[in-house]
Amino acid sequence: MKGRDAALDGIRALAALGVWVLHVGGNTGVMYRDGMFAWMTTRLGIAVPIFFLLSGLLLYRPWARAVLEDAPRPHVGRYLWRRVLRVMPAYWLVTVLALWAWSSPDWTGWVKWLLLLQNYAEQQQAPDGLYQMWTMPIEMAFYVLLPVLAWALHAWALRGNRPVRLLAGIAVLPVVSLASVVASHVLDQPEIALWLPYHLVYFAAGMAMAVLSVWIGRSRVIDALAPQFLVLALLLYAVLSTELAGPRTLTLPSLSQSLWRMVLETAVAVLVVAPFALADRHDSLRHRVLGNPATAYLGRVSYGFFLWHAPVITLYYKITGSPLFGGDFVRVALPTFLITLLVSIGSYHLVEESALRLSGLRSAAAAPPPPETPAPQPVAPAP
Repeated sequence: MKGRDAALDGIRALAALGVWVLHVGGNTGVMYRDGMFAWMTTRLGIAVPIFFLLSGLLLYRPWARAVLEDAPRPHVGRYLWRRVLRVMPAYWLVTVLALWAWSSPDWTGWVKWLLLLQNYAEQQQAPDGLYQMWTMPIEMAFYVLLPVLAWALHAWALRGNRPVRLLAGIAVLPVVSLASVVASHVLDQPEIALWLPYHLVYFAAGMAMAVLSVWIGRSRVIDALAPQFLVLALLLYAVLSTELAGPRTLTLPSLSQSLWRMVLETAVAVLVVAPFALADRHDSLRHRVLGNPATAYLGRVSYGFFLWHAPVITLYYKITGSPLFGGDFVRVALPTFLITLLVSIGSYHLVEESALRLSGLRSAAAAPPPPETPAPQPVAPAP
């Protein structure tokens, strides 16, 4: 895929909005109330698997094309430099401002947060305005690991039927995720959920989708089944919103709940993205709706929206003096949305695009990192 896919940008925009609703709902206490709506708000952390899947899809596709079409492999050094330019400048800006405004870490705290090491240190309550940043070390770890995975898959695939062997090799990654879930419970080490192996299943789903997009191209079958895929995704999301997938409070889920949640989140993410990544028609109603200029633009600035929405919500509560778990949802939502949108637009054009120009790769921003958090907590969600 050359350039950007407007419909995939639209999916990213909706995921970013879901993350924002999740945290507004958490801070106002809406998602802790009774009723199915509250439960479904809690599960808007599904944005994380969707963003991870998109990263796997968009970033692995050039390597998949190198295997299946004998195209040149991406240059690893250039690829890593692009990822650093895409992610770190805006992340550093938000993190420095939040730490300076509301925290007073020592030098080790600054190093931990500026070098994306927060997930590997002793887990404490995240600083104000940075509770969304737990996803960043996971995303960056995938960026670093991807060239190694791609090399191993390339060598494995050359020994036989290339697309089949690629998919078989990728199928090992979900097994690693399942083993990580089991290990986190058996060893009583919940921090494992903050490490890349726990989340590889979502990236693997995107990588498999990348292989299929190169191997079979755009499919009329997927296009014909797209409405059913989206309806099924909604139904599975409703199941995800029940206690089957775990509690909506700080209580840790059981092993079976964690496994169910991972399976359901993976299924929903695949069913949402596949009709846009693999279907052959770009003129369908769903493409026109999600790929319209406004939604596609919001998708382009969604990384900044992800970074800034938590500091903006934090600032709102500090300025107004509203108690956490209190406040009217609409009164919190309207100003925080507008301010976050404006700041993220400025961040995108002044910081993100400027950083990408350093490598002459303005158009390479096809896979920004994810917003957000499956385990919603108004001040310090963890993952």
